[in-house]
Amino acid sequence: MIPASFDYIRAGSAAEALALLTEHGEDAKILAGGHSLLPLMKLRLASPSVLIDVARIRELSYIRDGGDHVAVGALTRHCDVQHSALLQADVPLLAHVAGLVGDPQVRHRGTIGGSIVHGDPASDLPGAVLALGATLVISGPGGTREVPAQDFFHGFLETAVGPDELLTEIRLPKMGGAGWSFKKFNLRAQDWAIVGVAAVGAQAGGGIALVNMAATPVRASAVEQAVAAGASASDAASSASAGLDPPTDLNASAAFRRHLASVLVRRALQEVEARARL
Repeated sequence: MIPASFDYIRAGSAAEALALLTEHGEDAKILAGGHSLLPLMKLRLASPSVLIDVARIRELSYIRDGGDHVAVGALTRHCDVQHSALLQADVPLLAHVAGLVGDPQVRHRGTIGGSIVHGDPASDLPGAVLALGATLVISGPGGTREVPAQDFFHGFLETAVGPDELLTEIRLPKMGGAGWSFKKFNLRAQDWAIVGVAAVGAQAGGGIALVNMAATPVRASAVEQAVAAGASASDAASSASAGLDPPTDLNASAAFRRHLASVLVRRALQEVEARARL
């Protein structure tokens, strides 16, 4: 399908992008890599009257050592996250997951901020930042604010970023050598995950997040509590879907997703333990 007509403006800086958002209000949308927004526009599920292109704002593309964390600019492309020596050393889970996004063409165009702010519950990177306990930095007319990943995803394709705000940075706590794992089940390579699991060991906070098990990316709180109480991987995994209402769609029923979640969580926890012993 063909998108509805729109105006196109290229912003030269983050400040200019914010000014344009304030000027055009809810009729405007931010365009970065375009892999999330453009398909919605083609299906007429989104019909912004103004697109503000931020893809060439270099000030928002970086990976920096922040002491106890690694700071990643929102416009950093997936391929740069994947191949960053700093992230591979200090936040290997994120580097690994970035390498699973789409295909090489997508990874060379798509941005980490675009993936996260889209808030798709079937997307891999939101689950990774949830498990890692990341902090999202949002800029707006009133300045900047920091939002924990746990509070960032509000509903289906809804996040804490307001219509006049811009996600500018992702701050990821260093993992300190903790074990980690990312498991997902999909029908074909590069498909969205039917279910996915991101997990880190206790040294990195013990976060466990689920992909495509609710209307938002979500933490597996019952599993985290069971692991913290000393439960085995198998016993903890049995509560993977506790309190969750997974979707039923053309790819899987809710019951199948619950089964997959238990299997993948068990495997992820076993891999976390194995990596911790290395």
